[in-house]
Amino acid sequence: MQRSVLRFVSRRTFDTSMTSGKWVLMPIRSFATDGSALPESLNRIGAADIFPNEYPGQNYMFNWCLNGDGVTPLKKAAFRIMKPLDLRIAGLEVPKMGVKVKAATAKKMPEAGSDELTFETFDEISQRTKDLLSLSEKIFCPEGDFPGTRTGVRVITNSAALAPKLLAYLERAPRRDPESQPITAYVLEGTEEEFSGYAIEEIEDEAEDGSLVAKSVAAVVVVGIKPDIKVVVAGLELSQKGLEADEAERAAKRAAEAEDGSLVAKSVAAVVVVGIKPDIKVVVAGLELSQKGLEADEAERAAKRAAEAEDESLVAKSV
Repeated sequence: MQRSVLRFVSRRTFDTSMTSGKWVLMPIRSFATDGSALPESLNRIGAADIFPNEYPGQNYMFNWCLNGDGVTPLKKAAFRIMKPLDLRIAGLEVPKMGVKVKAATAKKMPEAGSDELTFETFDEISQRTKDLLSLSEKIFCPEGDFPGTRTGVRVITNSAALAPKLLAYLERAPRRDPESQPITAYVLEGTEEEFSGYAIEEIEDEAEDGSLVAKSVAAVVVVGIKPDIKVVVAGLELSQKGLEADEAERAAKRAAEAEDGSLVAKSVAAVVVVGIKPDIKVVVAGLELSQKGLEADEAERAAKRAAEAEDESLVAKSV
């Protein structure tokens, strides 16, 4: 990102004339931020902007993250809400946390790609919803974990009424740098169009070692004059179930590939004893030590496999 830098310039020079036998230090010019000392031609262009110019609702890092989610806060008022204090900063009321919401029936939240909802229709309405959210005077973004898991959820909405309730429904997550979440919900209030649906897609994500790893992400879209929180929660619940099913399927596939035709590590031992009359006790000592070494190696590999299986299980529950 290129940044414009405002510099303050102050120069001084020595007058070559003598005053009372001393050199006189004469200031030439000092430019101020208010532009009062600038030429009239420059004043007509406009006042200089100060960078960075962040304030509540205007956070560059979070705005870039929202851009990745398809929403651009054009009104410069997008609030990331992760705790009650964030609600107050956004000018919203703070409800009781840990609220349970009974989800609407699955019939009210069709999945894209099913007989009830095509991907083309979902993509069209989803894009229109993102565009309208970008134009909203204020954008509220409750963020946390899906209840009982470590699956991150972000809701992007213009509804001052729903935002506090959705924060109360989600479990509080540790604050970290903003990034896209496995589940993103787009909730638009104040439109005559009534729609609700969700989609799950598999993408490739870059792992810490630079390799590409398949994972699933979900998007929930709910629009209407006054969107129902029960419908939004239904979309979140169905998305969570879909992500868990996808991860379980990938884990089973990896296990099958490891069992069928893959290379498996194992240890082997060799004992060498030479001499005019090798002592059987020395040979037996070599065999015993070799056996202990093989057992230790296999125990270490078994512990590693168990740890990997546990990690995959935790990922399946949290995704």
